[in-house]
Amino acid sequence: MCLIEEVNRCVPGKLLEIGVGNGSHLSLYGSHQIVGIDISESMLRKAQRYKHERIELLLMDGENLLFPAACFDYVVISHVLAVTKDPDQLVNQIYQVLKPGGKLFILNHFTPANWLRYVDWAFQPLSALFHFRSSFHLTDVKALQRFSLEKQTELGKGSYFKLLICRKP
Repeated sequence: MCLIEEVNRCVPGKLLEIGVGNGSHLSLYGSHQIVGIDISESMLRKAQRYKHERIELLLMDGENLLFPAACFDYVVISHVLAVTKDPDQLVNQIYQVLKPGGKLFILNHFTPANWLRYVDWAFQPLSALFHFRSSFHLTDVKALQRFSLEKQTELGKGSYFKLLICRKP
């Protein structure tokens, strides 16, 4: 898995995973100290099976993080940006809790400039019922401009998914 490999290449540190879901990533991280948050109590209950001394799980909204400033070395958001109410608010919250020089790892779908943009456009009315932005562009998230883009990896057919590694100055 490309995301996990990139995270595990980093020096061990304090990692926040926003939208931890059922916790499927938790056992894959190397020796990081992990805090996983989600807005769903039922998903956090499922994630409990991966919990151990290096992992803390909390019920929390990524758009309203309750952590002190500059307390995390790394933040991971996997398939979260397109489902959050306010992606810019989420990214601004991440900026606050990341240490200077800290890294933000984003795995998400972004509408490509190829034929798949028509699929995204056609799916928009239905996707709104699921609180999902089917037509979603990287440029839609203005708060990402606060970060420097360290690496961008195109994933999947037609580069529909991207892995972004951003650094807080």
